[in-house]
Amino acid sequence: MRNVISRIALFLLSLFVLTLGVSALAQQQGPPQGPPPDDQDNDQQQQGPPPQQRGRGQNVGGHWMMFQGEDAMTAAKLVRFELLSNNTMPDSDRRSRIVIMCKNGHYDRANFVPNLHMAGPNRPGFWGQPQMEVMVRVNDAHSEHGWNWEGRMLSMDKGTVRELIGAHLFRIEFLSQPGRQRPQPQIAEFSPEGLDLGAIHRACDLNPKKP
Repeated sequence: MRNVISRIALFLLSLFVLTLGVSALAQQQGPPQGPPPDDQDNDQQQQGPPPQQRGRGQNVGGHWMMFQGEDAMTAAKLVRFELLSNNTMPDSDRRSRIVIMCKNGHYDRANFVPNLHMAGPNRPGFWGQPQMEVMVRVNDAHSEHGWNWEGRMLSMDKGTVRELIGAHLFRIEFLSQPGRQRPQPQIAEFSPEGLDLGAIHRACDLNPKKP
């Protein structure tokens, strides 16, 4: 009888030691590494102008706003022009926007930022980069372009930007894909007329051109 009790006690002691070992190993490993799946979407949703270009802007004619700043590391002079769309899209109360960015008195880049989820790229660029084919209307002329696809925005070509700043009517047809639906064409409408062309020439060395 005494031998049976001793064996039971030894078994219970071994089980207790094993449990402590597993618990210590789990604490050393810690929680799973890496960001949660939604972090990438949150980062994309927070895309926007760099901190040195945020703040109150000034109107530079029509519906255009200009923001000025300085790069904290290089001391480069940064100027950003923004134009909001006239219309909103289905299931969204926000407006699309066009953003023109300039550095040290020269044009840097321009983006079309829609106010809803875009479809994916539908064509390759010259270097194989992902692009979306869009149709652009400038006044009474229209043309098709392949703009580099950057997830939540499209990179505009400089020629179209020059046509934009001198136009009175500007529209972009692009593809959206809300949820699991099939891609749908959407049109963002802008009224660029009234921009101070002297201001954008001084900040970006840009001049308008006819389509």
